[in-house]
Amino acid sequence: MHTDTERCVRAVRSKDARFDGWFFTAVTTTGIYCRPSCPAVPPRPENMTFHPSAAACQQAGFRACKRCRPDTSPGSPEWNQRADAVARAMRLIADGVVDREGVPGLAARLGYSTRQIERQLLAELGAGPLALARAQRAQTARLLIETTALPMADLAFAAGFSSIRTFNDTVREVFALSPSDLRARRPRQKVTAPGALSLRLPFRAPLNPDNLFGHLAATAVPGVEEWRAGAYRRTLRLPYGHGVVALTPRPDHIACRLTLSDLRDLPVAISRCRRMLDLDADPVAVDDQLRTDPLLAPLVDKAPGRRVPRTVDESEFALRAVLGQQVSTAAARTHAARLVTAHGEPVEDPEGGLTHLFPAPEALAALDPAALAMPRTRRTTFTTLVSELAERRLQLGVESDWTETRARLLALPGLGPWTVDVIAMRALGDPDAFPVTDLGIRRAARDLGLPATPAALTARAAAWRPWRAYAVQYLWATDDHPINVLPV
Repeated sequence: MHTDTERCVRAVRSKDARFDGWFFTAVTTTGIYCRPSCPAVPPRPENMTFHPSAAACQQAGFRACKRCRPDTSPGSPEWNQRADAVARAMRLIADGVVDREGVPGLAARLGYSTRQIERQLLAELGAGPLALARAQRAQTARLLIETTALPMADLAFAAGFSSIRTFNDTVREVFALSPSDLRARRPRQKVTAPGALSLRLPFRAPLNPDNLFGHLAATAVPGVEEWRAGAYRRTLRLPYGHGVVALTPRPDHIACRLTLSDLRDLPVAISRCRRMLDLDADPVAVDDQLRTDPLLAPLVDKAPGRRVPRTVDESEFALRAVLGQQVSTAAARTHAARLVTAHGEPVEDPEGGLTHLFPAPEALAALDPAALAMPRTRRTTFTTLVSELAERRLQLGVESDWTETRARLLALPGLGPWTVDVIAMRALGDPDAFPVTDLGIRRAARDLGLPATPAALTARAAAWRPWRAYAVQYLWATDDHPINVLPV
């Protein structure tokens, strides 16, 4: 979008928050960059240049606006609605891969050379992977400075910097303030203890929390997830340790409280929570497309802004999808809870009732199939999937190629189109996944007057593309089911 100057100027003049994260405005006369909704008086058009990322602005020598704080805007929805190399690279950078494995590690995960990845990112985003990761580290550093009492030396390494000097230089360059000055300017609020953070996750309005949190709470696995005091809480398996997160819907943000065993996991934990709640979606674009169907339009108008509830762990969700085949939601939770109790890693949760991490595939590799209280064919499906994941023959993650991964899943015994589409929708993040044979979808289609047969409904749903996964949320909302209701 940043190449459409006229459209960008209109968005800046109208202070349209819907475009926050889509592009950034750099002001040549002041040397700062802003989000489109910055409350300051808009600059003259001839003094504005537009960039696709905060990293590109920083590369060009601009510093972040102290008023609108563009580093805290929602992420671009582009990276969660595409499956090309650039989008997959952006998801991996947000997941901290460059900080942990370097650019060679990023390229290896994508199956490209380092030079190819750098060239593609530079062409589309105006910055290479190191600059993009650096911008993320700066954002994490600011968050830690403003929300913790950590000493600056500890904070620098927790944010991913390799030295105190690099940390100081980056913060000064990006924010035009020293780390100490940033801490002195922070808003008056309660500062949490080291290891515990309270922060706000922004999103593009509208957001309908009912199906999002209702689904997560209704399918919560005891010990791993719970709904408590108006918040969805769950344990997180992270690269350097583990964590517990509490997510509470608010009118203009999601309140997030994170307790981490290692603060280096902060950017990864934030990225995964945002992805699980689909917070970088563009609900206006989605809903406008779905409204073109006269039978879907009333559902969209009644409760706009539905998101696709996703996951913080792709392998975990795939295993739970198999456990949920041909059984009720309650039965699936029971099966999963037994696995958690027997094979999950214990964690402490002084603030609630969480007890374990969901077992990793490696922990389930030696599982006796006879211990699974399910039909033999489904036991075979489950143990085969566990083996494929544990041996790394099947990779499920933010870097997954959606088409290739679907084909690999369909080749496994007992994984049919319904299960694969549900995994694609909620684990892989494919916005166009469409489990057309789902009973709830077919029942909703019948009640709305949509075609009843899978083939005819698929043909009708072609007009909903590329947002069929969001259409699923509206169709499910017609059913009287607890996943559609925000818990009390």
